[in-house]
Amino acid sequence: MVHKMRAYLAALLVVLLASNAFLGVVDAAGECGKTPISSAAASLSPCLTAAGNAKASVPPACCAKVVALIKTTPKCLCAVLLSPLTKQAGIKPGIAITIPKRCNIKNRPAGKKCGSYTVP
Repeated sequence: MVHKMRAYLAALLVVLLASNAFLGVVDAAGECGKTPISSAAASLSPCLTAAGNAKASVPPACCAKVVALIKTTPKCLCAVLLSPLTKQAGIKPGIAITIPKRCNIKNRPAGKKCGSYTVP
């Protein structure tokens, strides 16, 4: 059952990312620099299970991607985790923003706040 759910979420994310690519990409620097938010979201695909289940262990590949994102463009992580694209993929923002803490990242955004979103 868990394997089917993981496969479904991964397939849904791929479809959403592919469909987003056809909508056009603005050539301006945003929270993720010049990287389209869909590409930044795709780079966090190892985090899918952990982003939907607070009790799931966070894979080392996910933690590595999150560390890299925090080092290069810290605001990008919040932008990705709170984007409509990830919400459409079934990712729960309140759980997703706990991933840096669950990875024991030392220089992570403090508390349970990500941009204007605060975990209830």
